[in-house]
Amino acid sequence: MSAETTAAVELRGLTKQFGSVVANAGVNLRVESGTIHGVIGENGAGKSTAMKMLYGIFPPDAGEIFVHGKKCVWSSPADAIAAGIGMVHQHFMLAGPYSALDNILLGAEPVRCGVIDRRWARTRLESLAQQYGLPVDWDSPIENLPVGVQQRIEILKLLYRDARILILDEPTAVLTPQETKELFRNLKKLRDEGKTIILITHKLKEVMSFTDRITVFRAGKVNGEMPTSETNLQDLANLMVGRKVVLNINVPPAHTRDELAMEVAALSLSGTVAGSRHKLSDVSLSVKRGEIVGIAGVEGNGQSELVQAILHPRDPQCRTSGTVRFLGQDVTSWEARRIRDLGVAVIPEDRQREGLLLERPVSENFLLGLERSQEFSHAGFLNSKNLRMEAARAVEEYDVRPRDLMIPAGKLSGGNQQKLIVAREFQRKPRVLIAAQPTRGVDVGAIEFIHNRIVRARDDGAGVLLVSFELEDVLTLSDRILVMYEGRIAAEFTRGVSERELGLKMAGS
Repeated sequence: MSAETTAAVELRGLTKQFGSVVANAGVNLRVESGTIHGVIGENGAGKSTAMKMLYGIFPPDAGEIFVHGKKCVWSSPADAIAAGIGMVHQHFMLAGPYSALDNILLGAEPVRCGVIDRRWARTRLESLAQQYGLPVDWDSPIENLPVGVQQRIEILKLLYRDARILILDEPTAVLTPQETKELFRNLKKLRDEGKTIILITHKLKEVMSFTDRITVFRAGKVNGEMPTSETNLQDLANLMVGRKVVLNINVPPAHTRDELAMEVAALSLSGTVAGSRHKLSDVSLSVKRGEIVGIAGVEGNGQSELVQAILHPRDPQCRTSGTVRFLGQDVTSWEARRIRDLGVAVIPEDRQREGLLLERPVSENFLLGLERSQEFSHAGFLNSKNLRMEAARAVEEYDVRPRDLMIPAGKLSGGNQQKLIVAREFQRKPRVLIAAQPTRGVDVGAIEFIHNRIVRARDDGAGVLLVSFELEDVLTLSDRILVMYEGRIAAEFTRGVSERELGLKMAGS
């Protein structure tokens, strides 16, 4: 076999089109065995589509796939898995009602004497979880587990199946800096054992720190490929976006107002997370208008429950005691819709479950929550002309791709779904903004844009509560930072705290 065909993965002329949208146009990509290979690009650049063809989710319209020098044609992901390929998707592929253990075993059940040997499987998984620092509650239904734990389960699925080629799509979106370093230490171990890792990410610092080689996608094609040692953050960002990108925005000091945008007092929510802990325990915080307050913490320490309790204070499943006030009004007994009508905009943590109707077109998703506004409604009738005009303007201004108002939102890439939500929520000209994971899974150009919009909202007088597992978001944007640990506010910092100090508090130091 010639050296030319012995790469772990080689894509030759791979092309894929969805209707009028060309996702990939003649992609050529070579990944050497035993390396960590970064794949980066703007949202909608085609990197995930190319990897899904490698994994057998989509058949290519043209082109060829080679794995360890052998030409492969997949009829389904089962064929790719059998060939030693595993993939962790940005939006997890898990069955919500079933336990973590069942999700990992599904399709790879160990059978002994005609019976599934769950005890053997559990012992092996516990060993893997301990080895790679990925603890999991094996018996809890997936739908009851935090997003970060769900991601651990997806990674363990690959390790359990002995995948030789691991494709990871945004694997560190919900990890602390310490957890990220631990993950990549383990990935390097796997690489040194001969496994090949393809890392799809928007985090340029990660590809610079942990990869051996980088491929840049742009507009459905490979726009560049180089050894990691021969490039830098700025050049990668410019190559991805096609212009000079400002990597670190300058956030001027806040000009806070005396008026409180939001006030939470003694908020509690019973229900054990682990042992005797409470999901929320006596949480009090305030956000002034013209101020950004960031919430930092490891996934599963009450941040998600805090956002739900603030937005749904009337729901006993979200709050058992405490009060919530917006703009001076006690909203503790209010419905969520009435709270939103005060001028509260929300970027939800889970864009697919909480932010969009995936089967409905972009234009209808832009209308969600705005259907009663004077701009789009008159005498109970929808002003379709205004909706089309404003949706088209927002899609252009926020660079949502493709520029098609009739395409279902579920057909957009994850990052473009996020930009659609951001465009819709800023249409409200909010007085209060609750932004939960606003840059999860979006590229460096979109991060720059979203960061600037959040700061602009602050400077226009909005009070902003920012909840993010991306420490870069929290450190860059926040005027004050609160750390959540085990359902409580564990620490408070002002702008300028170090990433290390913040990370230690997030870990319970």
